[in-house]
Amino acid sequence: MTGRPIGRRSFLGFAGLALSGCAGAGAATGGATITTATYIPASYDDLYPGIQTFMDTLAAQSGGTMTCEMFDSGTLLGAEELLPGLLLGVADVMFQTSSYVSSSYPILGAMELPFGAEDFAKQRRAIDPDGPLFALMNAQLARQGVRLLGGMPCTFEYLWTVDRPILRPEDARGLRIRVAGEIEGETVKALGAAPVFMGSSEVFEALERGTIDGLMSYIGTVVSRDLQEIVRYATRAHFGAYTVDAYCRADWYDSRPPDQRAALDAAGRALYRDGTEVMAGVHERDYLPAVLAAGVRIVEPDDAELAAFRDAVAPVYGRWHDLLGDPAVAARALQSIENA
Repeated sequence: MTGRPIGRRSFLGFAGLALSGCAGAGAATGGATITTATYIPASYDDLYPGIQTFMDTLAAQSGGTMTCEMFDSGTLLGAEELLPGLLLGVADVMFQTSSYVSSSYPILGAMELPFGAEDFAKQRRAIDPDGPLFALMNAQLARQGVRLLGGMPCTFEYLWTVDRPILRPEDARGLRIRVAGEIEGETVKALGAAPVFMGSSEVFEALERGTIDGLMSYIGTVVSRDLQEIVRYATRAHFGAYTVDAYCRADWYDSRPPDQRAALDAAGRALYRDGTEVMAGVHERDYLPAVLAAGVRIVEPDDAELAAFRDAVAPVYGRWHDLLGDPAVAARALQSIENA
């Protein structure tokens, strides 16, 4: 996970919240409100409808025995606190971008690798909850006590810059580029730039002050944080991707009765299916026109330039293999994406 380690005060605060919430969590077996948390604000109108769909589907499919009390916008747990808060029982379900947790759970990095799929349609098929990659991910996550319920694959991450476009790897050299996760950071380093890790809420001010020269991001962060007011260029290529997922603890999931586990699975499928559909539509219908209307120039590398980018970021795959530490699992994950 990116960001600061949890200090003693934060840990004790989490522990107190976990203890105070134990009665409610246990009562959920017979039907109660479950605590859900995310750092994502409602202003992300590409992502939040999917989260709402998950909660609505869970309530409907469970016959009302599982209803969600949502703490969004980091009001209960910030982006860097969601995973430890989930593991401590502060939240029962969290919605988190994979880039924040893929260093803790490297199998998730399979979907974040640069140029990992030819197009978004394949990326979308690869993470189908009924597909082999999803099952492989959960088999790996179970070893660390977490379960993936479903997720939305975000449209590809571009390189957004203020002063000049990036058309060749050498154009990125020396730039300070904001990233949100380790695979993104490795990609930026492979291009010769310096990765700067920070939350999306900090990016506007960092761009405004010149603390960073640009960011690696999907279009949703740009529009939801009004970054199109500052960035002037976007290099359109598959530099990375991540997913916005619903997670719970594996033991919490296993302790639910069968009908509630089925409802959680159904909610995860709705997040993937319906949430992704809404997100992709918002990007095409609303966000891309907003970026263009703000005067951002979207540049598309030609075939030779794309080949140069692919060659430059090839070491990122080796770094991911090292993080995962299991060549056979890595091969299965990449083959699942290729076959999607």
